[in-house]
Amino acid sequence: MGRGAGDGALGADVVDAPQGPRRAGRVTEPIFTREGGTYVPSGHARGPWDDAQLHGGAPAGLLAREIAAVPSGTDGTRMAVLRLAYEFLGPVPLAPLTVSAALVKPGRRFQLVEAQLAVAGGPVVLRARAVRHRVADPPVPVPDAARATGPVEVPGGPDPLAHPLAPMVPMGEADTGFGVTGMELRFVHGDFLEPGPAVTWFRAARPLVDDEAASPLALVAMAADFGNGVSSALDFRTHLFVNTDLTVQLQREPVGEWVQLDARTVIDGAGIGLAASRLSDLHGALGTSAQSLYVEAR
Repeated sequence: MGRGAGDGALGADVVDAPQGPRRAGRVTEPIFTREGGTYVPSGHARGPWDDAQLHGGAPAGLLAREIAAVPSGTDGTRMAVLRLAYEFLGPVPLAPLTVSAALVKPGRRFQLVEAQLAVAGGPVVLRARAVRHRVADPPVPVPDAARATGPVEVPGGPDPLAHPLAPMVPMGEADTGFGVTGMELRFVHGDFLEPGPAVTWFRAARPLVDDEAASPLALVAMAADFGNGVSSALDFRTHLFVNTDLTVQLQREPVGEWVQLDARTVIDGAGIGLAASRLSDLHGALGTSAQSLYVEAR
């Protein structure tokens, strides 16, 4: 359709990196606030399908934060998360939530961590499993042919990405939402309201929890759940294309506050689909993400 990125190799260089200062007037109200043993979402966590439900990226980031906090128990050996697999068991409401995580497979080379998010006093609505590997010290040698990252190409002259383009239009009555006020989006190709592939840069527009900024890992999870939204195959206003899961596969640890999605959605007449994204940061290729979709008319 003339709007999406090409089908180059996973290790292709990142292009059109965003430049310039943060958006003027950035505010500090967080996406979640801790109250006792719960996390209370703000309107900045709201999703596009229902004003009373969260965008999947907000709780995905919260569980990534919880997973990263689980001790490795390896006497100082640092572990890196290489895979995050989420399953949405139901809509995540705009209500107090509880989270928990535990190391279910200890080890010095690789580990499994499981986490879950529940409505306070209610059912579990999101589960996640993370695979993490030990970080080599000293580093292993990496031949040039095996390197997955490359130099970041920055456009010269006046940068059209220096200021954010229009954010996602809320589908309901609310004037806040994860894609509107929770995250900052800069489109290289595509947009929310024109179906087709898209290349988009993301960063958090506010703290994730209280005054705590999202970590690079949490940011990847938060951004990856936008794949089906930025590369929609159908119009938001006429159809639902909701993901029931999210899988993030990383080839290295993410760095910095920017994540890029090169996203493409395919659907079938049976009402099923797949949104697949290539992930990058300002240092180059980062990994992939995928979302299984159910599709139906509104």
